Amino acid sequence: MIARLVSRLLIALAVAMPMAALAPAAHAQLSFRVGPGGQFQPMPIAIADFAGEGDLGQRVSGIIANNLQRSGYFVPLDKSRFPERPAFDVAPRFDAWKMAGAQALVTGRVSRDASGRLKAEFRLWDVDSGQQLTGQQYVTDPNFWRRVGHIISDAVYTKVTGFGGFFDTRIVFVDESGPKENRRKRLAIMDQDGANVRFLTQGDSLVVTPRYSPATQDVTFMSQAEGQQPRVQVINLESGSRQIVGNFPDMTSSPRFAPDGQRIVMSLQQGGNANIFMMNLGSQATTRLTSTAAIDTSPSFSPDGREIVFESDRGGQQQIYAMAADGSNQRRISFGDGSYSQPAWSPRGDYIAFTKRRAGGFSIGIMKPDGSGERILTEGFHNESPTWAPNGQYILFFRDPGGQAGGKIYMVDITGRVEQPVPTPSFASDPTWSPLLSETKQ
Repeated sequence: MIARLVSRLLIALAVAMPMAALAPAAHAQLSFRVGPGGQFQPMPIAIADFAGEGDLGQRVSGIIANNLQRSGYFVPLDKSRFPERPAFDVAPRFDAWKMAGAQALVTGRVSRDASGRLKAEFRLWDVDSGQQLTGQQYVTDPNFWRRVGHIISDAVYTKVTGFGGFFDTRIVFVDESGPKENRRKRLAIMDQDGANVRFLTQGDSLVVTPRYSPATQDVTFMSQAEGQQPRVQVINLESGSRQIVGNFPDMTSSPRFAPDGQRIVMSLQQGGNANIFMMNLGSQATTRLTSTAAIDTSPSFSPDGREIVFESDRGGQQQIYAMAADGSNQRRISFGDGSYSQPAWSPRGDYIAFTKRRAGGFSIGIMKPDGSGERILTEGFHNESPTWAPNGQYILFFRDPGGQAGGKIYMVDITGRVEQPVPTPSFASDPTWSPLLSETKQ
């Protein structure tokens, strides 16, 4: 089953040359607007039903509309306000779309080529200027039509916002079912919008803290079978193979990949304390990075691989520390009120996400790599486990409202303005975001 899943994860889409514009694109540029009181206003955008191939065009355009709306930067126009059903090869009636309230318009069509492959084409229009901003066509297996919708969403999102895409991704998480005092926990994987859920483990062992490789289709996590020590494992999504990382006599936990995907940093418990070790997955060579009579855990690499942030109670309370990748220059970087844990370095390198605990609950926040500029993004009874989107603009986290209900996964952007629940089949925790699928090593 895993092999079939991975074949879907690792599809390669053939990208054709940019499509010729129907109107000149020179100097066309959409921009966001600021309302009264300096309030950011999402961009009104019309996503027309894509033409061709039965209802498939409508389903592809529906994915695009849903993605853009969930990003928080766009408000898709209700179809009842559409002034026309635009033909793909004819310029839209821009005055009519402007009167309908749209600043941008996406048109497209899907068809099959002579070999039966799916061909999807789209155009992004600036309604005010009447100019095409971008257009592409993609050719792939018809089974991968959902991924085409995500890739087009990324192209539109990136062209308008200037940020990298994040829709063509997957999320691995811990699926939780059953009563709260006896939850069955399984590793699961799904599209970032909650579709195509598949289970990677069967629930016969406890699984926590999955972490996606930033470079490969591998996921590391901590697993504990009944009566055995917790162990860090790696599962390869292509082959389904699993391996235990190292042969340590004591518990290992909190694993995370290096940027190259070839090394893992993790915490090794030794008596009443824990220290951070790094292991080369190929040679199995192990390097000890910290040596304290404290609990050092939750390490996370900087995207350039030069530094690591981690959590430690060496000062009497959980705080965030940073060090060089060889373990030198260890220093504390969190100094606010409360305790700090679960640091996660942004893929852009500009922020470190964290969980903060203080009287009243748990918060998800970000700070600069030197600890300055701390900003709380969301607060609640119990929020934890931040993980970054590959564009460094959004964070997934786990929220438990308390009581018997169980937790859910949420997404928040780095301004704290956008906060959305992420659909999962049941209760869920410990999310981890994949890199863009097109950028992972096969």
